[in-house]
Order: sequence, then structure tokens, then C-alpha cells
Amino acid sequence: MRRTQTLVLAFALAALPALAQDRTDLQPLPAVPPPPPEMAGFDESLEPEVTIKKRDGDTIEEHRINGKLFKIKVTPAHGVPYYLIDRNGDGNFTQTTMGSPDLSVPQWVIGTF
Repeated sequence: MRRTQTLVLAFALAALPALAQDRTDLQPLPAVPPPPPEMAGFDESLEPEVTIKKRDGDTIEEHRINGKLFKIKVTPAHGVPYYLIDRNGDGNFTQTTMGSPDLSVPQWVIGTF
């Protein structure tokens, strides 16, 4: 117990010079400039539209971009949710569940040269 008190006292004494500092050379930060014009707008059409339907205890979520259906999530009343995904954009949906090896990872083009 005595050793713990001695350590606490030593740390408190070591911290006193740092607590006693009074900085007078501080300056305010400059104002944040506005974003560039090409970043100012937000394209609402890139956000997916989600329609949720409930049928016989099941929940069906339809995900669309620009009005085109690309993913359906089906959550049964009793069971594991699964997804129907249109991988090629041709209207043919394949079934997958989360954690399955054929899960499609999003692949966006960040930039081209």
C-alpha cells in the first residue's frame, strides 16, 4: 500500500510542470475553405432506392438504382435471410446467403488513367 502511494505521489509531482504551463503563443486555426465545385453537388440517382414489402410474415427488400432492380433481400419469418442478386444486369437473379463463398464483393472503379 505504501509503495502504491509513493508511486502515485511521484507521478503527480512529475506532472506538475506540464500542468503549470501557460501557453501565450497559441494562434487560432484558419477558416476551412469551401469544397471544390466538382465536389459540391450530390447525385441522388446514385443512391439505391429500397422498397420494403411484407408478405405472410416474410420481409422482401427490393434494391434499385435508376429504377433498375439489382438486388432482392428476402427475410423469412423463420429462417436465414438470403439475397437474389442480378450479377450481369440481364434480369437473371442468383441466390446467395451472407458468408457463402460465392458472395459478390463490390468492385468500383476508383480512377482510370
